[in-house]
Amino acid sequence: MYEKQVQVKLKLGLQARQAAHFVQEANRFRSEVYLEKEGKRVNAKSIMGVMSLAIAKNTTITLAADGDDEQAAVEALTALIVVE
Repeated sequence: MYEKQVQVKLKLGLQARQAAHFVQEANRFRSEVYLEKEGKRVNAKSIMGVMSLAIAKNTTITLAADGDDEQAAVEALTALIVVE
């Protein structure tokens, strides 16, 4: 399991359009991918799960992945949400 804490820098946070793009990218990886906010962990490959976290700008979240491409998954998804 590879985990990383990141602060979301997207102007609108992970709202509908950004969340959809995030989930699409997460689905490119074979690993199980998770997002965690304030103790609630969801499947990052599920649009409903990601939206349920209501992640706003400057929110600190934990990205985690478990599988053979876990580090690549976390790093690629981190790059999507720390861009301003």
